[in-house]
Amino acid sequence: MAVAQSLRLHVVPIRYSGSKPVLPEDDPVDTYAASAGYDAFDDATTNEPRFPEDERTDDPTTDLGILGGEIAEAVAEGLEAGRATLVVGGNCAVVPGVVGGIQRAYGPAARIGLVWLDAHGDFNTPRTTLSGMLGGMPVAVAAGLAWPNWRERSGQTAPLPTDRIVMVDVRNLDEPEEQLVRATDVVIAAPAPGFPGEDLGKAIDDLAAKCDVLYLHIDSDILDQSLVPNHGTKEPDGPDMAQVLAAVDTIMATGKVAVFAVVSVWAGGERGDVTLRSGTELVRGGLEAWRRHGSTALGGAG
Repeated sequence: MAVAQSLRLHVVPIRYSGSKPVLPEDDPVDTYAASAGYDAFDDATTNEPRFPEDERTDDPTTDLGILGGEIAEAVAEGLEAGRATLVVGGNCAVVPGVVGGIQRAYGPAARIGLVWLDAHGDFNTPRTTLSGMLGGMPVAVAAGLAWPNWRERSGQTAPLPTDRIVMVDVRNLDEPEEQLVRATDVVIAAPAPGFPGEDLGKAIDDLAAKCDVLYLHIDSDILDQSLVPNHGTKEPDGPDMAQVLAAVDTIMATGKVAVFAVVSVWAGGERGDVTLRSGTELVRGGLEAWRRHGSTALGGAG
């Protein structure tokens, strides 16, 4: 068994919601940099993606792909340098770009696994969506089920096989979305004992055994709504912080996480301070687990 190496950190800050710039008061990125524990890593690097405004179009999926390409480049830079790559800010629309960056660094044939911690599946397509929200579709896009222009412009050349996706929690799935998820090889795991879903430890062990590298993605709305009170898609009856961080530790213990993302934390609005504290704790706790367990998936992917 390979020995997990000590980690060097590469941070990819996202100051966009979808492809539109976030308001400064909503942006958590600078708070994370000041208080989420980056200074525990020696020589941390940063590459902040910027949307090329002269390329903006009237098509939102094309624009998501354009920004996704910038995200892919920033993620690949960290991985090619053998650095643990942290994506913070933004929302779940970053997914195709992050997967694109992993493919750019490791090659399109790399066996990439996605561990998805969210109150929602974001597995809708234009045929299943009840709301039409593109923010409810990025996992389906990454799996090759919708909007190929978004996926391909994001640098993701190969769709993500559904048997390499583990969804944790997803306690609120639209009925057509749930039917689609159940028709695939996606595994739904429980975030903690007592919650619905397969045993998390087994699901993660099975995923890690068939993957070269894992991408751990957290939408802060996996937490109970009391911990993210200003979140636009907050949900009741969710796990608490200790339960989510215990799940994160289980995933990091595989030693195969190369990219860790914490998204959909909005600092502004009523009780935004509560949500910001939760986001900071997710980032800090995840980084501590990552340092504790290391990652054999890193070491210079280029």
